[in-house]
This record gives sequence, structure tokens and C-alpha cells, in this order.
Amino acid sequence: MVVGSPPWVRELCKRLKATYPNSRPALTYNNPLQLLVAAILSAQTTDESVNRVTQKLFQRYKTASDYAQADLAELEKDLRAIGLYRSKARNIQRSCQILCEKYGGEVPPDMEALLSLPGVGRKTANVVLGNGFGRNEGIVVDRHVARLSHRLGLAKGNNPEAIERELMDKIPRELWTDFSNWLIWHGRKRCRARFPDCRHCELEDLCPKIGVSLQGPPEGRSPKKPARATTRTT
Repeated sequence: MVVGSPPWVRELCKRLKATYPNSRPALTYNNPLQLLVAAILSAQTTDESVNRVTQKLFQRYKTASDYAQADLAELEKDLRAIGLYRSKARNIQRSCQILCEKYGGEVPPDMEALLSLPGVGRKTANVVLGNGFGRNEGIVVDRHVARLSHRLGLAKGNNPEAIERELMDKIPRELWTDFSNWLIWHGRKRCRARFPDCRHCELEDLCPKIGVSLQGPPEGRSPKKPARATTRTT
């Protein structure tokens, strides 16, 4: 653990790992380029919607050059089911043009290089570096990670950058990628925004439940048990 990390944080990580041993991004991908494209598409869109689109997209566009040389109108058509598809098509095409011009058509395992690509912010760059290359350069902070970090008392920041800095001070670097994946799955399966299943939560005795209403779900609605993450990735 990082210096100053309290014992309960070590126990927290231990339990999350035991609960979600195979957790990975819910996006389906087979290489860093596919992950980059899927991550760009996932902004303000569900992972399920992205996976439905990329199932055919990845069969048609296999390399950065394919995206770079594509007819933009056709690429937009292929992404039409995704929100903000026009701007995302432009960002993907321009990013792939840059990959071809500067990096031989490969996704660079470098934070600064990734952040220079259109449509790529720090969250997307962290997703690609951590899950595509096994490089722990930061912690992905999406809505689930932000919510759970506040509830668990791990962070007080009001924006993803501040939350990420606080988490990086408490979580060991070798667990940064895993930790964000664990929190995302826990946020989806157990610690939901409304009516979190505190009664069955694996972290119940560790969690200060900051901001959590003790009111249970509506009558007749029972919380679901968490499912293990089994999304196929490489």
C-alpha cells in the first residue's frame, strides 16, 4: 500500500478483488485500437449500446488506416445508433489519421500522446493505458467511481481530476486499473445510485455510507445479487 494508507483501505481492496476477480471494462475489444474507438464512443452512451455498434464496426474497420481513409458519411452511418455519432465519427477518423501520421498506425502507450488525440480525455486515456497496455498511469473516474469514492469516504473532490488525485494518494499504483474496474462493477451490481443494497454488501462494515439514505427499495422490489464480471477482453 502507499504510505499512509489505512488498514481499512487494504481490507477494502482485498474484498473487492475477491468479489470481482475477473472484472474488466464492459466494453468489448480485442486490441488497443478497438478499445480506443470503443472508449471514444462510450461518452454519454451506455456500454451496451457501444458493444452493439462495435460488433459490426470492428468487422468493417480493422486498422487505423481503415478509419483514416473511410468516407466520413459512411462512418457516421455506421455509428448512427450512438449518441453524438457525428462528432464521434470525426474524432475517431482524425485520431486514426494522427495514429497513421505519427505512430505507424499503432495506439501509443503514452498519456501525453493519447491526450493529444481528438475525443480523448484523461478518463479515456486511463482506460486505454490500464486495460489495453497494463500501464497504471492513473485511475479511471466515471460516475460509478465518483459516487462510490464519496460514499466510502475515499474522496471529497467535486470533479474527476480531484477525485483521481485523492484516490491515487490512497490506492497502490499497481492496483489503479483494477481498483477502478472493481468500483465500476460494484457500483453497477451492488452500490447503485438509488437504493444501494447495503444489507448484502461485501463492504457494509467498512463503508461509512456517506450520503446514503437508509430507506430501502420500494415494497416488492428486491435488490439483485451481484454477478461476476465475465466480459470477454484481452
